[in-house]
Amino acid sequence: MSNTIHVQIDRADGSLQRLIGLVERRGFHIDGINMADEGAFRRIALTIRGRDAGRCIENLGRQIDRLFGVRRIGNDIIQSEAA
Repeated sequence: MSNTIHVQIDRADGSLQRLIGLVERRGFHIDGINMADEGAFRRIALTIRGRDAGRCIENLGRQIDRLFGVRRIGNDIIQSEAA
């Protein structure tokens, strides 16, 4: 099953790389990324799925929220159809 997480991050050097690295290090595959520039920010929708059933999307959301340069993480973690 895949999920979509919506994040707004600073356009600072390395911010996108930090976000992608965190997601991968926490045991999730990135199936898709949609990104839009909004001046000093980027709005990102990450479509992800866990490498195994033990991966918790809520824990990942809390870790992303503490990441440097993250302005907001959407309250909507949307479950999509099974991949």
